[in-house]
Amino acid sequence: MSQKFKVKVNDSFHFDLDQEAIQNFNSIQESENAFHILEKSKSYKAKLIHANFNKRNYKVEVNGNSYHVSISGTLDIMIDKLGLAASTTKKANDIKAPMPGLIVTVGVEEGQEIKEGDNVVVLEAMKMENTLVSPGEGTVQSVLVRAGDKVDKNQLLIEII
Repeated sequence: MSQKFKVKVNDSFHFDLDQEAIQNFNSIQESENAFHILEKSKSYKAKLIHANFNKRNYKVEVNGNSYHVSISGTLDIMIDKLGLAASTTKKANDIKAPMPGLIVTVGVEEGQEIKEGDNVVVLEAMKMENTLVSPGEGTVQSVLVRAGDKVDKNQLLIEII
């Protein structure tokens, strides 16, 4: 199976490449970062200006015009299709009561910035205290409960944006 690549130019123009097309590419390397390319009877002068190989992002100049290019391989494409693309930060969702109980303490207030793992609410259920933590980063939009409130399962406790 031939490896496939998705190429995106300036975040607007997209096209697909495979290994066969790359192998049939007619280019001559003129210097470390400069190439002369022949494609469909047209001649192009290309120069690699900047490369971030880990992120697969490149800045190239072709016939004096500058372009930002990103390349995704087969694995990147599959991960993206599955919705598993990596994110640098995890966005917090609203906090709901996992079970009926009594609010012991509320550890946040409206407008507060929270990070993943921050203690948000202590809920007493079945004579045990359960600390509910933030599943990600966000800002507390509203606190809908206070200490001493009885809550039902899946009741919204904290709204996070």
